[in-house]
Amino acid sequence: MALLDTIHGPEDLRRLTDAQTVELADEIRQFLIEHVSRTGGHLGPNLGVVELTLAIHRVFSSPQDPIVFDTGHQSYVHKIITGRADQFETLRQEDGLSGYPSRAESEHDWVENSHASTSLSWAEGMAEGIRLSGRDRTVVAVIGDGALTGGMAWEALDSIAAQQDLRLVIIVNDNGRSYYPTVGGLANRLSTIRTDPRYEETLDRIKQLVTDKPLGRQVYGLMHGVKTGMKDALIGDQGIFSDLGIKYLGPVDGHDLDALERVLSLAKRYRQPVIVHAITSKGKGYPAAEHDEEDHFHTIGAVDPLTGRPRGLSKGESWTAAFSATMVEIGDARPDVVAITAAMLHPVGLASFAARFPDRIFDVGIAEQHALTSAAGLAAMGYHPVVALYSTFLNRAFDQLLMDAGLHRAGVTVVLDRAGVTGSDGASHNGMWDTSICGIVPGIRLSCPRDRGHLESVLWQAVEVDDGPTVIRYSKDHMPALVPVRRSIGGLDVLFQTRGDRDPIDVLLVAHGQVCADTVAAAELLSGDHGLDGAGITVVSPRWSLPIDQDLLAMAASARAVVSVEDGLVIGGLGSRLSTELHRAGVWTPVLELGIDSQYLPHASRSSLMHRLGLDAEGIAESTRGLMTSLGEDGFGDARRLAEQSAELPADQVPLPGPRPQIGQEGVDAAR
Repeated sequence: MALLDTIHGPEDLRRLTDAQTVELADEIRQFLIEHVSRTGGHLGPNLGVVELTLAIHRVFSSPQDPIVFDTGHQSYVHKIITGRADQFETLRQEDGLSGYPSRAESEHDWVENSHASTSLSWAEGMAEGIRLSGRDRTVVAVIGDGALTGGMAWEALDSIAAQQDLRLVIIVNDNGRSYYPTVGGLANRLSTIRTDPRYEETLDRIKQLVTDKPLGRQVYGLMHGVKTGMKDALIGDQGIFSDLGIKYLGPVDGHDLDALERVLSLAKRYRQPVIVHAITSKGKGYPAAEHDEEDHFHTIGAVDPLTGRPRGLSKGESWTAAFSATMVEIGDARPDVVAITAAMLHPVGLASFAARFPDRIFDVGIAEQHALTSAAGLAAMGYHPVVALYSTFLNRAFDQLLMDAGLHRAGVTVVLDRAGVTGSDGASHNGMWDTSICGIVPGIRLSCPRDRGHLESVLWQAVEVDDGPTVIRYSKDHMPALVPVRRSIGGLDVLFQTRGDRDPIDVLLVAHGQVCADTVAAAELLSGDHGLDGAGITVVSPRWSLPIDQDLLAMAASARAVVSVEDGLVIGGLGSRLSTELHRAGVWTPVLELGIDSQYLPHASRSSLMHRLGLDAEGIAESTRGLMTSLGEDGFGDARRLAEQSAELPADQVPLPGPRPQIGQEGVDAAR
């Protein structure tokens, strides 16, 4: 029977011998490779924290001692130890195991952390609560060296240093990487500590001399009590933390269970804030991950467990790849264009730009706030910075977008990858907030490209804008084929229409970005609907969704009803903005806004979530059909009769439609 089969909670782990725990670590690595290679997920980070997580659970008593994981993708081993190994077949699947800590899954998951640099603030607050209650508990925060590049972590450290009575152990999981090698002054200082050979060589020589003698292991353990003094003598004071007044222990080999348990036990006994510096290797024990120079299998799809190569066929070109290629072209033509990434050079597609223009790429670490304000500074000096982020991470830099880029009318382009519904990474990673928060920035320009041609054209346009920020957002889903354009009216592309250019429009469907293809498919379904035979249906796609295009307002004003479709929030979204602009112009055309209600979406595939949200072709058609039915004969019947009359009259004698009907609550319910 495998040892892993006997582990149903941390108490089972603490009953194992040292040798059995080492054996268990090997079993867990094989378990992770076998399961995550099938489901996809964050493999590299978890292979790197196997021994560290085992040591934490052997020294501390979860859930009595809360364990908080910064950027919770490194929590898979924690899930296995806390009784969820039998659910790993469902990892990141609909109604299955989350890829991050989840309070709904286990009492051992205190914080549903999946954005970086927040764990220390959580931990300080929890330790404060424990101190106030007088309970004998210790809070453990596990933070990667990459997350320490985020300013919020240092705000928390500054506060923690002033409170020496907090029962708090901070474990710095230092593997030299976030997605990509960690950058900045902090990374350089940690690297000096990590790579200086004198400290570890001295300890190794002492260990060899002592441990083979009687009571040697006990003597070696006692000698670790003077290790801080020896460390300072060999490689100098660890000013990075000691200047804050926080006790520092390390560095310690993050794959040596014995050393880890010893230093964590010491940290626990201090009963005050302590930083434990553990050196780990991302992808440890899996050659395919260890040899992957890009990100050591930080996150993967389904792969062959032996080779690490992706399974199945590619779904086509990604938005990220198209952006990457276009940025290189722009860089060749525009020496004033520079690029900024927040520790995600490869994931956002800036690696090719960096290789071609190494002096024009800036990696600021996990510091999106700094990225936006630094970009405003570059713009002030005559450059045009392109800041590439995941959509969900723009949330952290809203104030800087509003007050630094926006208020100062800085020519900054923000490119948002993974916008809209992303799916399997769950609530925190869906890029569904960006249109709502960007929409309140005065003067901002925002585009939701529908295909490669659209992306390329608006990106070239964006870098020409020097009087305010521009935003371009696109999906994690594969890039669709080019969507044919029937005709263009100014900045408005007509993708579908059932009548002639001058005929009345019954329903105008306004589609943004990735939903364009499904909206056209929905219109095709409606045009074949016998009950709606003859209805005038038109689908348009604005080249720039904000500000609202004047030609779109004119077309919406002439339609009997409008349906706006987007994969962002309805509240404050693009449909809401269109409705507001129409009302301000005195136009009361009914507008049905299809998008995402204010909610946190569960983890599931994107296609499943879009279906549940009614944002696939069938759902869009059903909602539109409900709206058309609710307007009744007075609405669409008049439009059809006008169309028939206008076909027999000269253009200057076409009758205008009468007053638009109002939709009662029953009609609203039917439309939804």
